[in-house]
Amino acid sequence: MNLHQLRFVREAVRQNYNLTDAAKALFTSQPGVSKAIIELEEELGVDIFTRHGKRIRGLTEPGRLVLESVELIMQEIDSLKRIGKEYAAQDSGSFTIATTHTQARYTLPKVVQAFMLKFPKVRLSLLQGNPQQIAEMVQRDQADLAIATESIAGVTGLITLPCYQWEHVVVVAPDHPLLKSRQVTLEEIAAFPIITYDGAFAGRSKIDHAFSLRGLKLDVLLEAIDADVIKTYVELGMGIGIIAGMAFDAERDKNLRAIPVGHLFGMNVSRVAVKQGAYLRSYIYTFIELLAPTLNRKLIEQAMSGAKEHYEL
Repeated sequence: MNLHQLRFVREAVRQNYNLTDAAKALFTSQPGVSKAIIELEEELGVDIFTRHGKRIRGLTEPGRLVLESVELIMQEIDSLKRIGKEYAAQDSGSFTIATTHTQARYTLPKVVQAFMLKFPKVRLSLLQGNPQQIAEMVQRDQADLAIATESIAGVTGLITLPCYQWEHVVVVAPDHPLLKSRQVTLEEIAAFPIITYDGAFAGRSKIDHAFSLRGLKLDVLLEAIDADVIKTYVELGMGIGIIAGMAFDAERDKNLRAIPVGHLFGMNVSRVAVKQGAYLRSYIYTFIELLAPTLNRKLIEQAMSGAKEHYEL
């Protein structure tokens, strides 16, 4: 048994059981991958994959257990490599963050700026996607951590911790009648065409749920993943917008006004997620502390070790 065989098994699953694609991803030959997998199966005495002719189609029942062990072994090997790299260069290396557009555009700039001043030799990359996509990036070791709202909490294989709370705001033109309301209601909002987030982003599920509970129909004129796009169409007079409070800046958005609506849609919690059992370089702990001062290395390590304490803001 060798590490190449384990890598081939893992990559075959990642490439949807296509051995040609697995071989390309690992810069080797398809026959070599197939032979190595067969040799591993013979050594273990079980079939890892189901087959149709010479093609593999899926995992057998023991194959699922083998894959779980393979993932753990490869994760530990990656951790060993990272330990060596960190101690060889404490203040340099690469760091990849997977996040949503809202976080990347409105929350992270000041944090990233402060981080880069502390660690100018670190190569920082930002990958954007919806919550499901960024969670998968961390699961597949394409990113070191993910930042999004509650939707990444409870994802298998990830440890998530709360960073900060925020509420939605309704954005309107300066002369909009909603500004005259002492406390805006769902019924008042429902009277206008709405421009808001796509269903996968920024607490949209809470917005839909609130209207559904009251039996109100939500007239969504336009959905977007970018609050700047939402604000642009509100400025054009096409409707009212519902966006994350962090995405509104009174100085920058002078042609709009914001109405806090946390009393209607509740508070949202942005979270940071890392892979369970992963080795985090010291500067990643520093980044998390810059992002969420309520978190510290000790608390993060406790969560990583499987401590059962329930931590919330």
